[in-house]
Amino acid sequence: MVKYEQIATDIREKIYSGYYPPEALLPDQLTLCKTFDCSRMTIKKAFDILAMEGLIYRQRGSGTYVMKNALANKKDITLREYNGLTKMMGKEHITSKIIRFDVLFPDERIAEQLLIKTSQPVYSLIRLRLLDGRPYVLEHTYMPVDLVPNLTPDHLLSSIYAYLKEDLGLIMSGAFRKINADKPSTYDQKFLACDEHDPVLEVEQVVYLKDGRPIEYSRSRHRYDTRSFVVLDHHEI
Repeated sequence: MVKYEQIATDIREKIYSGYYPPEALLPDQLTLCKTFDCSRMTIKKAFDILAMEGLIYRQRGSGTYVMKNALANKKDITLREYNGLTKMMGKEHITSKIIRFDVLFPDERIAEQLLIKTSQPVYSLIRLRLLDGRPYVLEHTYMPVDLVPNLTPDHLLSSIYAYLKEDLGLIMSGAFRKINADKPSTYDQKFLACDEHDPVLEVEQVVYLKDGRPIEYSRSRHRYDTRSFVVLDHHEI
């Protein structure tokens, strides 16, 4: 991730967490240049991204402000985000229900996605994530046991990514995502309150560590009316 994207991510997270509340005046560009040790052009590029996402607006002669309805745009997530739902939405809004928590040997497809052998055990997790108490996403996740030791139900009920980063000191460097439309499964109908004819958005994801090894293969299932994804193509013309 390039510098201006890192800065945009930092400011975005502060908006979502309430550190910069709606209609708040953001620090001026010179202050942010010192904070992030970068040029004004880099800050401008970061602001351009956040403006395109509908999170901030600029007022000539006054400064840059957080949009009044910025939090309403949380369901429109950039495809570059892979830091976990709890961090993005805030732990006061996201809760989890454990549907499945097993350790098993992966089939050939899962082993291929994680670049491991079928004889290497993985966690097999299914979690229902609720946003303000309402079904939001059903996550089917697989992680190699050797990379994520001592995973417990408490981690599943809070934030797995916080455990990976803060406790295990792991550094994620990127993710591959594939988005499909699908018919609802039995699980979707039961836990996401889908009708049998409602379309479902599935996001298939592989997250990589800094050394290139996959740490997660997951399939996240979303109701058609709860989440959307955006792609930002920001470059000089």
